[in-house]
Amino acid sequence: MAKTLFSSFHFNDIQDDCDPPIGYGKEEAVTKCQEDPWPDMEDCAFMDLFSSVYGSCQENSMEEKSELLENQQPDDFKQNDFCHKILRLEIQPNFDARNHGEDIQSQVSGLGKPLKDKALSFSSASLELLANYEKGFKKTREEAFNDLSNENNVGHQKLTMEEILRVAGERFIQFSTKKEDGISMFIHPYGSSLSGLSIDEARDVELVHLLLVAAENVGCQHFDFASKMITRCLWMASDSGTPVQRIAYYFAIALQERIYRETGRIVTEKIKQPIKCLALETNTTFLASHRELPFTQVMQFAGIQCIIENVTTATKIHLVDLQIRSGIQWTALMQGLSERHEHPIKSLKLTAVGTTDQLYIEETGQRLQSFAESLNLPFSFKTVYLTDMKDFKEDLLNIEAGETVVVFSFLILRTMVSRPGCIENLMGAIRRLRPVLMVLVEVDVNHNSPSFVDRFIEALLFYSSYFDCLEDCMERSSQSRMNLEGIYFGQGILNIVATEGQERTNRNVKTDVWRAFFGRFGMIEIGLSESSWYQANLVLKQFVHGSSCTLEHNGKGLVVGWKGTPIHSLTTWKFS
Repeated sequence: MAKTLFSSFHFNDIQDDCDPPIGYGKEEAVTKCQEDPWPDMEDCAFMDLFSSVYGSCQENSMEEKSELLENQQPDDFKQNDFCHKILRLEIQPNFDARNHGEDIQSQVSGLGKPLKDKALSFSSASLELLANYEKGFKKTREEAFNDLSNENNVGHQKLTMEEILRVAGERFIQFSTKKEDGISMFIHPYGSSLSGLSIDEARDVELVHLLLVAAENVGCQHFDFASKMITRCLWMASDSGTPVQRIAYYFAIALQERIYRETGRIVTEKIKQPIKCLALETNTTFLASHRELPFTQVMQFAGIQCIIENVTTATKIHLVDLQIRSGIQWTALMQGLSERHEHPIKSLKLTAVGTTDQLYIEETGQRLQSFAESLNLPFSFKTVYLTDMKDFKEDLLNIEAGETVVVFSFLILRTMVSRPGCIENLMGAIRRLRPVLMVLVEVDVNHNSPSFVDRFIEALLFYSSYFDCLEDCMERSSQSRMNLEGIYFGQGILNIVATEGQERTNRNVKTDVWRAFFGRFGMIEIGLSESSWYQANLVLKQFVHGSSCTLEHNGKGLVVGWKGTPIHSLTTWKFS
């Protein structure tokens, strides 16, 4: 086989949403900070920083707090390139992220490699990420600022998660450039005051701003100052508070872990030796996520509609699910096939491929078998259990003559982005199956940049949107929400931010990267039908906050987002 596009990847099995190690508990993290002599809590200058810069938002003007924060920066701290790039982006509202950075080939060429120069400040690409995120808002910054001012006069409306991030980003840019040009007040419409915000909102903005300062200093290897900022973050953040407090908590923990690793002070065993979650807890969390969050159902029902349309005349159908979970999507397919009058189904087989939770997979099969019997549908279920997906072979599926094969891949290929041999073997085997359709659902974000700061910003924007969705759709006290945030997302953040090289296994890539990769296997993308889009929109109407979930075209595929931020992608493929 010719050298594939991903040949330079080190595809490691991720599963940060399946079997991640449990992250720090809040008490442990805060205790570490309190006991750590490095960020000297008795240092007068640092205590002045706490009380003066991050005290009540009414005690000092933002300019005064800015001065105090800047005066605490290390003497060799340089932001010239960063600041100049920010200013350029601020006056280019039509910036298009699709035209920035490297092409796909160069993007993936460095994946999995450790950074050669670790003393990095926020790169140009990082700033473009921030600018593109801001561009995603329907209103201009001037319009948004006017709206905030008007709301002050007629009654304040609570800021959204996106707005808090944007205001914090504006302040970070402003405070970084204020001393250089003397004109930043004209460029930044939010100015230097947060007087229009409530105390809680101002504190959330300050928290995100502080997190950005900490990340910038970690990237520059100014670990002493960064540690002090992280300690303050953990003092202000909470894993059970507002979405901003929660997201800041997990990112602060990850930054702290990166410092420990960079300095060789601590190597967290919780990253090195992941534990498996209890099946009951895992399955309960998955079911709650499926029931209360719109993303999974949107992708599954749109994908099932596409499958039905591509097996209209098939009477013997063999489904291959590369990572079955609850399997609830297959009940929708069964119901659709059972109602088909022409070309009645003679045989419907489902082969579930899995590497974990074999007992749960078998229980899923039993439930699907019972459902098929209630529809009088000839159905059989088989489990192919592998210790490693690199051992997957098409012979394990026992495909019979005359069977129409469909492959369903739900958030599984991303777990192999660090293992080129594994994913090449899998795709080669799938190609030999000659399926009429392959349905692919993946995370639509780039967590694969070799630049620490780029990854930090991408991850912050992505997980902030997800935490915002959890805030709207689930109760703060929900155990399933705590599992999602603390076990799955918290571990994903820790892996993206704190680790490098082979240890960095959470390497999601954008849809265009998958397109380029599949092209090497002779795969052709199929456009989703109007019926699939209709199904996606129909599902959203079933959710109270479905209007916050966005559906957008990406080539021939569907991107599901939250308030404009891409979360997942759905694409469908066949082999030429």
